[in-house]
Amino acid sequence: MAQEVTGHCLCGAVHYRVADNLGIFQYCHCSRCRRFTGSAHAANLFVLRDNFFWVAGEENMREYSPPETKYFRTAFCAVCGSSLPWLSKNGKVMVVPAGTLDEHPGVEPSQNVFCGSRATWYKAAADLPEYDTLPPKT
Repeated sequence: MAQEVTGHCLCGAVHYRVADNLGIFQYCHCSRCRRFTGSAHAANLFVLRDNFFWVAGEENMREYSPPETKYFRTAFCAVCGSSLPWLSKNGKVMVVPAGTLDEHPGVEPSQNVFCGSRATWYKAAADLPEYDTLPPKT
């Protein structure tokens, strides 16, 4: 059965819907994903192009496609700058930044890829203290 979920950017100018996913949800540590997200890794869900639909604000979406890449490109909201789903260069798969999803996609991350490119300062989240809010002042 298909798992339908929705997502949007930070400001709400762009909304999308995913009718189903490929069951691939991964953390990518490549330097491009790190630079695009500004984080230690990207959390990406893969969706067939035919199962992805822009609901509103597609005109606010902008793309950047590095000429030297085989599959990678990026997309973002022109209003708030949030990451948005992007179509791979082969035109078959939408790469959905999981942080833009509104609900659980029905699949969870199953692997870390491009760990050879991992940031030198990276420390696994499981190795860090956890707080439900900001930590107490020391």
